[in-house]
Amino acid sequence: MPRPLLVADTPSLLYRAFFALPKSIKGSDGKPVNALLGTANMLLQAVSDYSPRAVVCCFGAEAATYRTAAFPAYHADRPPMPPELAHQWELAPRFLAACGWSCLDAGALEADDLLGSLAELESAAGGTTMIFSGDRDMFQCASRQVTVLYPARGGPQLIGPAEVRERTGVGPQQIADLIALRGDPSDGIPGAKGIGEKGAAQLLEQHGSLEEVLRAAEDPASSIAPRMRAALTDNPDLLRSFKEIATLQPIKLRRPKDAGLDRSNGSAAARELGMNRLAERLGKA
Repeated sequence: MPRPLLVADTPSLLYRAFFALPKSIKGSDGKPVNALLGTANMLLQAVSDYSPRAVVCCFGAEAATYRTAAFPAYHADRPPMPPELAHQWELAPRFLAACGWSCLDAGALEADDLLGSLAELESAAGGTTMIFSGDRDMFQCASRQVTVLYPARGGPQLIGPAEVRERTGVGPQQIADLIALRGDPSDGIPGAKGIGEKGAAQLLEQHGSLEEVLRAAEDPASSIAPRMRAALTDNPDLLRSFKEIATLQPIKLRRPKDAGLDRSNGSAAARELGMNRLAERLGKA
């Protein structure tokens, strides 16, 4: 059976590790290394569990230019990166690369766009992909060949199309429509006022897509409640822009080559940063 490609939402993992582990975990320079340690441990566990053919660590812009141009409030309320994390963020690409893992940057786009593009490329080549991310936006990628590895207490959960529908009430191909209607507070997207996740899922179950929902809202004979109809017809072009913001953008890439874990270089890099236990773990054959 072909081994999957593991693509990591590195910003998501770094933030998760930073807030999950104490900042008292410090490296050789006396500065925190909790985010680096936690991210490496999560990736090593995934490598152990799923034996991927390669690991790609994805980075990108905090907010893609075209998304902030479409809606200036996108990501506007996010707090600045803590300085203890910023230091580790700068070290992450070199350290992760030392472990034998590719590091790619989306440039003006976001890590999410890289993840989706890599998954599409792998699927087109007949392979399978695991997307390691705590961002539910990535549920739109779930398919027969793509699984989201979603961090959770007790260990990451495998999210395929059935799990996406169970969690959200819609299929993967409707996730961007769902976000446009219900909103996404973490991204600063308000959605259609007063509709919420349950109402958005029901509308998409009945009508299939955002465009069909908006068309039905213009029809006085439709079954859409007057309150919802008002929210949908107030500014439909804004809702369309929300969907565009939530839709992953394609990036031209080459399919990653097979590459294994480089225990020797990874161990040396971990020891250089003062993560001695991690260095020992990496050094074990």
